[in-house]
Amino acid sequence: MATMVCTAGAMSKLRVGWIGTGLMGMPMCMHLVRAGYPVTVFNRTRAKTQPLCDEGAVSVASPLEVAQAADVVFTMLTNASDVRQVMLGPGGVFEGLRPGAITVDSTSSEPSLARELFQIGISKGIHCVDAPVSGGDVGAQEGSLAFMAGGNADTIKVLEPLFKCMGKVTHVGPAGAGQICKLANQITVAANLTGLSEGLIYAEKAGLNPNLFLKAVSGGAAGSKVMDIFGAKIVQRDFLPGGFAENMVKDLGTAIKEAQNMGGCFPGLALTQQLFLSLVAHGDGRLGGQAVCLSLQRLNNITSSDTELKMQ
Repeated sequence: MATMVCTAGAMSKLRVGWIGTGLMGMPMCMHLVRAGYPVTVFNRTRAKTQPLCDEGAVSVASPLEVAQAADVVFTMLTNASDVRQVMLGPGGVFEGLRPGAITVDSTSSEPSLARELFQIGISKGIHCVDAPVSGGDVGAQEGSLAFMAGGNADTIKVLEPLFKCMGKVTHVGPAGAGQICKLANQITVAANLTGLSEGLIYAEKAGLNPNLFLKAVSGGAAGSKVMDIFGAKIVQRDFLPGGFAENMVKDLGTAIKEAQNMGGCFPGLALTQQLFLSLVAHGDGRLGGQAVCLSLQRLNNITSSDTELKMQ
């Protein structure tokens, strides 16, 4: 098989491989299928690939088969161990890729793994990019995700037509920088969710209508994207996940580990993770991140029934 040249011209007829069709991966991949790219897809539960197959994608039985059929392979998985297994394990992506191919990991993973894959890729003539995302399931469905890409600038430039199908990409630095940016993003989002929840609970506990609180402050300095997306959901007790709370625990844990490695002190990060850990410990890890308000309600002796009555 001829070696693929990593240029914009060579990408015009590229074949896309996609691994991971969960809450985020499914709509992201669907944009590429509907844009006319030939897509080969793998998911551990093969039935979950059926909507993509209905639109023209081809489902295969292993990551190896995806790699053999693709010029660019995207992974959108749960954690770093999943990425390692899919990429480096027996029957994995690296066994099937030819020199000149590209991998794009959009999993919220670890900077160290991104750098490791990049170095292994160099030894095999493969271009590896780490490009996690922000925007949740709504951003994935609407094609408005923010990609934070680490890796070679020329490779990321070549991938821009693909990224544009799903959102907007920003090249933030060398290999691993995308994952670092995502961790910083998660720290910021988690802190905003916690602050928003505290503000709502404080206002309500003091006798203020939470909806009026949101209306009054959303146009001022307290207003934020997090408030726009999650404020009404918290009031309405809508905890359907755009991203699972248990995944936030994982990401914040990775951020804490990285902070220790760099000798940094981030007390807000540690406290925020504890609130999300409490949420998971109460069996609510599969709720959305906005459910962190439940941890704060418990600390303030606000029961679910009380909250439901006040917020209806």
